[in-house]
Amino acid sequence: MTKEFDVSIQNGIRYKVDDKPPLGEAILLALQNIFAAFGGIIAVPLIICQTLNLSVEDTAIMVSAAIFVSGITTFLQSKGIGPVGARVSGMMGTDFTFVGPSIAVGSSLGLPGLFGATILGSLVEIILSRFIKPLMKFFPPLITGIVVSLIGLTLLPVSIDWMAGGAGSADYGSVENIAVAMIVMLITLLLNQYGKGLFSPAAAFIGIIAGYMISYPLGMIDFTPVIEAKWIAIPSLFKYGVNFDFMAVLSFIPAYLVATIGTFGVMVAIGEASNKPLNSDEISSGVLADGVGSCIAGLFGAPPNTTFSQNVGLITLTGVASRFVMILAAIIMCFLGVFPKLGALISIMPSPVLGGVGIIMFGLVAAQGIKTLSTIKLGNRELLIISVSFALALGVSVKPEVLSQLPTALQMIFSSGISTGTIIALLLNIILKEGEIDKENNTL
Repeated sequence: MTKEFDVSIQNGIRYKVDDKPPLGEAILLALQNIFAAFGGIIAVPLIICQTLNLSVEDTAIMVSAAIFVSGITTFLQSKGIGPVGARVSGMMGTDFTFVGPSIAVGSSLGLPGLFGATILGSLVEIILSRFIKPLMKFFPPLITGIVVSLIGLTLLPVSIDWMAGGAGSADYGSVENIAVAMIVMLITLLLNQYGKGLFSPAAAFIGIIAGYMISYPLGMIDFTPVIEAKWIAIPSLFKYGVNFDFMAVLSFIPAYLVATIGTFGVMVAIGEASNKPLNSDEISSGVLADGVGSCIAGLFGAPPNTTFSQNVGLITLTGVASRFVMILAAIIMCFLGVFPKLGALISIMPSPVLGGVGIIMFGLVAAQGIKTLSTIKLGNRELLIISVSFALALGVSVKPEVLSQLPTALQMIFSSGISTGTIIALLLNIILKEGEIDKENNTL
């Protein structure tokens, strides 16, 4: 082990962004990232297909396409091709932000209209990616710290739902679900803290495998989806045709604005977690990859793509920031998209298993943001911005019905706690000028 490697571990990073772990180890670490994101990637197309009353065959095709395109976009983001991709360890996949507009457009114009709007709408994010540099002045450490913290904090309720068995499940909050999640969490924590060699960086993966082993005798795993899945499903371009409709694109614009804000935040978070802060050009390339990935998704008949913030927590947890690992994950994702049985084997993971790991990952992302905030001087002005941003972001996340009377476009923009908190923080940072509130001994 080299001296440089020792220093990296001391700084919290075992493998830096451009490091290449041994292939066998890298594959395990890649699978770890896939397990963390897979549930979210397949959930969105499943919800869209069920709501649109698509056939089992069409549903399977869209799910496979979503997995395949997630692999392509993850490769673009991590490997980088020309100006596309931030060249960091960034997992990509579809997001719940796009469920609403996808259902709305699909219900009126069918799948051709849905995929046409996905393709045209992606131009919004592609164009916005070119304006990241002038916007960087509005993102000092105060704002980036808030954004990174909110990525973790707003996802914690999701991990709690997973721990309890999944929102809406019949056994939500059962003793078995909570116990499995706690055991997986404990195994992951102990391995990460005390494991030697590969056991520490692969703690989340080992914890998930242990979760599978514990869940099976408890009757929590159903292999029916694996049995019913096809062996091979080759994604094809324009399988259902495409219909470009301007009014349909309008439904997607707010979602792409939210995706742009979210991707900006995730790129910042990845840089913080990797001990490699990204400059404006790198963040711009990351947002561009997001937009290009969504365009590719429309071509292959999948929902739009964006960054997966939960994987940022894995960088902090494991100290593995290597983009080589994520490139391998991308290749495996493409492989899973072509062979649905393998993808189904991952998709049957019990929610409590993912919840046990998710609590750690999301908590670590929030802690990373708090770490950034701790490096700046926090006067009354800064505390006001942090408190109001956190309050509204968490409020919207916990009580989304508060937005129910707003116009649809505003509901879309503020439906994400991350976008709500980011917008509020940006506005307050502009409105509350330095020195007007933050005065010595000033009280509210």
